[in-house]
Amino acid sequence: MTIFDYLKTSRLITDGAMGTYYAARELSEPAIAEYANINSRDKIKTIHKEYINAGARLLRTNTFAANRTILNISKEEQKDMISAACDIAKEAVKESNQTVFIAGDIGPIPEFATTEEEDIVIEYKEMIDIFIKEGVDAILFETFPDLRYIKQLAGYIKEKSNNVFLMVEFCLNKNGYTRTGFSAAKLLEQVSEINQIDAVGFNCGIGSGHMLQVLKNLKLPKTQYFMVSPNAGYPEQYQNRMVFMDNANYFADNCKKIGEFGAAIIGACCGSTPKYIEETSKRIVDLEPVSIDVNSKREKESFNTYNKVYNNTETSDLININKNKNKFLELLNSGKKVVAVELDPPFDANDKKVIASAEYLKNHNVDMITMADSPMGRSRIDSILMSIKIMNVTGMPVMPHVCCRDKNMISMRSSILGAYANDIRNLLIVTGDPVPDGSRLKTTGVFDYNSIRLMEYVNEMNKEHFVEEPIIYGGAFDPGVRNIDKAIERMQKKIDAGASYFLTQPIYSDETIDKIRYIKSKVNTKILCGIMPFVSYTNANFIKNEFAGIQVPDEIVARYHKDMTKEEAEVVGAEIANEIIEKLEPYADGYYFMLPFNRVSLMDKIRIPSSNTIF
Repeated sequence: MTIFDYLKTSRLITDGAMGTYYAARELSEPAIAEYANINSRDKIKTIHKEYINAGARLLRTNTFAANRTILNISKEEQKDMISAACDIAKEAVKESNQTVFIAGDIGPIPEFATTEEEDIVIEYKEMIDIFIKEGVDAILFETFPDLRYIKQLAGYIKEKSNNVFLMVEFCLNKNGYTRTGFSAAKLLEQVSEINQIDAVGFNCGIGSGHMLQVLKNLKLPKTQYFMVSPNAGYPEQYQNRMVFMDNANYFADNCKKIGEFGAAIIGACCGSTPKYIEETSKRIVDLEPVSIDVNSKREKESFNTYNKVYNNTETSDLININKNKNKFLELLNSGKKVVAVELDPPFDANDKKVIASAEYLKNHNVDMITMADSPMGRSRIDSILMSIKIMNVTGMPVMPHVCCRDKNMISMRSSILGAYANDIRNLLIVTGDPVPDGSRLKTTGVFDYNSIRLMEYVNEMNKEHFVEEPIIYGGAFDPGVRNIDKAIERMQKKIDAGASYFLTQPIYSDETIDKIRYIKSKVNTKILCGIMPFVSYTNANFIKNEFAGIQVPDEIVARYHKDMTKEEAEVVGAEIANEIIEKLEPYADGYYFMLPFNRVSLMDKIRIPSSNTIF
């Protein structure tokens, strides 16, 4: 019997939590269940059998966190761990004498600022290969935030074995969104386009009550089974452990309502125990099976009338049209050499100097002020809040930098919404400098996302919240890298994620200028070339020797000397900047000035061409 056959006559009850239940039983730290596949097989098999006896007819292998990043294991150790998990589940099913299916459980592989997407895909495929070789009935992608990897993996799975039942569960917050900003309705719409996925739903993140509230605003897909596995509730910290309340009856009552709503596959997630599955099974057993049309084509209609904004291309077209309302982007597209100047927020609460600098730039043909986000990992006034004040006091257009280092996605979303509410419409989205080594014992970088993922997130916010006047954002680019084609590939990913322009690192050499020419021949985008005039011999040496990613030729430093006056150094810095600007003129769409110590007086000495040379 296949899962498809079973679902034609019954609702399918899955097991409950493995990780939290195992940890509660062990009462030890750390109690990571996946290690027990190798070290304590009988303990895992006992839990599987408890869930089967409680009524579960689908077991998830004990492999949710069995990736090399979380467990810090080798590829061979990972293979042994997953294979052992499959064997344990098979033994539990065999000893139960029940019809029970086994799903190979795959959780998200963590991503960091330096993570390569290709490496993540390879590891997922290697895990899939093991599960298919072990002959599991299903593969479950559990607690995922979006379809970034699943789209390509779904096809890979069905090519390997068309009989595998493919399930996907997304993790929502109480507002019905994933941590990458996708709404439940948007995800159901996207999954409806992927024919290889057999069941889709939501798990973890929220309890059964909130899950039921989220589902009330949704229309379920017609051609895929719907599945739900809420948490038991919300945990409390007790003696260094996360403890969930015992509310199995309340949970099961909500699951019955969820079943009546149309869920064909129902289980439980964090904090649940066999008791939760037993009570749920009692309430679900008499519900009629859910019928789906597995042979029909996927319909393109919106799945949620509440989210009509997601009617496919109409939203994207509307965003593209409304981008024309953005004056900065309009300038970029007009052929004018756009001028942006970066200011650093102060380290303390005294903002008089940075406000004065902004006032100065207002009267010197500057089109945009950008505001750095605690560069070099040293805390300064928040870039968004400082930008808002500069805009309100001076009337200058502002572009705060937003980096991924310091905030998780909850805080990031709040900051972006706050920026928008205060009329910020331009952002520079960057991954961010790492936290300095000396601070790591006290301060750690967050890096929930890299810049590409954050761009995708803002793009979704544009579709849902900011359609009438979308946020326009750009990315950073280092043209001095050795492998320029690899850098262009990453640049294109940012363009695909919605980036409208790029600001580069400071440019000094003819070699780097030639790379800009090459980039413009390969990529259709706007580039503001970075210009950083040095203001002293010490400044030039410091940037050359202390800043990774900024290539300063010796001949540039040689034009300064230790005994120069401030005025003499500024003249040399401006001369070098003008020479570089002249060489860049055929390729640059504008210039991005980074002025050391906010030395805005340099702008008096710098010449900007008036329009583009056709490339």
